[in-house]
Amino acid sequence: MNKNIKLAVAGAILALSASAANAGIIIPAGEWTLDINGNVNGYANFSKNKGTANIAGGIVGAQQAHQDNNQTISTGLLPAWLGFTGKTRQNDLDVEFTISLQPGIAANDISGDGAFVDGGTYSNGSKVLNRQTYLSFGDKSWGSIKIGKDLGVFASDAILNDMTLLGVGSGVGGNGPGTNTTNGGIGTGYLYAAWKGQIAYTTPNFNGFQATVALTNPNQPFGSNNGTAATGTAVNQDRFGLEGKASYSFAGDAMSGKVWVSGASYDVTTSATSNTGYTANVADIGLNLNAGNLGLTGYYYRGEGVGTTLLGLEGVSDTGLKRDSDGGYLQATYKLPTATKIGLAYGISKLDQANSADTTGSSAGAAGDYALVSENNRITIGAYHPITKHLNLVAEYNDIEAKTHSGQRNKQEIGSLGAILFF
Repeated sequence: MNKNIKLAVAGAILALSASAANAGIIIPAGEWTLDINGNVNGYANFSKNKGTANIAGGIVGAQQAHQDNNQTISTGLLPAWLGFTGKTRQNDLDVEFTISLQPGIAANDISGDGAFVDGGTYSNGSKVLNRQTYLSFGDKSWGSIKIGKDLGVFASDAILNDMTLLGVGSGVGGNGPGTNTTNGGIGTGYLYAAWKGQIAYTTPNFNGFQATVALTNPNQPFGSNNGTAATGTAVNQDRFGLEGKASYSFAGDAMSGKVWVSGASYDVTTSATSNTGYTANVADIGLNLNAGNLGLTGYYYRGEGVGTTLLGLEGVSDTGLKRDSDGGYLQATYKLPTATKIGLAYGISKLDQANSADTTGSSAGAAGDYALVSENNRITIGAYHPITKHLNLVAEYNDIEAKTHSGQRNKQEIGSLGAILFF
């Protein structure tokens, strides 16, 4: 199984055995070893919405007329996955490539596969994503270099330690079949690390300590939902994004865990005719502890100009002033004698006003269309039961809320039942 899926399984601290985490279809091929790996998952979701506010940056949308109760069948936060990894040792170098595809299951129009609506309202549900295409080379004596598309460095440990990674979390749609994946805890406790082009160097592992620094694709969609600052990728950025992290992993007879810090910095140009723009910076810290059957995770981030949920979303006001944001989550899991792992988590993401007059944002391209979100929060209760070393049954309840600075709020309750299979 490729590196990120392994980390996802281990980081979520769910009821997968060690053998499942290392599983994959291994094929010797001359000088290469090929690993075909991935997962298939699906969930029946039952959601109830309250509130009719249009909230800029809100993780819960407005309730549609006569649609306060909805049902969908979709993948969860972790999409269905088919990965191809090849490894070899040549000229004293460990050489690797990974290419992966992530198909969705939610497109469900009258044609059965979304054929009639591709490019339309429900097209996200039928897209096949490509989240990984990279090569890497290195040696344990000096580290490794990665070139290509992979999970971002900043906030990667936040999502890989989120128990909803193998479940659903927030983001279940209420109008149609939904999108390729749900949000999990994205936007209610951490910013999305996203999958981005990068050139990254990772140090050797020094008795548990390891660090990564990366140049990333600078054309991230900063400000894409922000009125007059809505430039997104239409304006070329004048430097690479910078991301980095450092972590220390430890293990003993009674306790194991990991502590990490990471950060990101982007210069954002907002004008095609001048150097007008701003610098967005963010940093985080996290801790995961495991003692016996108990697992605990705590995480916190703070930034300026990075917005909420997606890196850059509502990060500046319509006049270009940066907004501060912060948030985090607390999570506890416990493995029962039946091998079922139960979990409880609370996460919150807050977005400040740029100034006293900054009470609105815009996701429609014009200032003042929607009230600005002040916070998105989530409570998750989950149960994850292994019925084989590769197959897990999942049950989750999520209570999600989006609130504005002016006091409006939308709420959503989601019950989810399904399964996830790793190979």
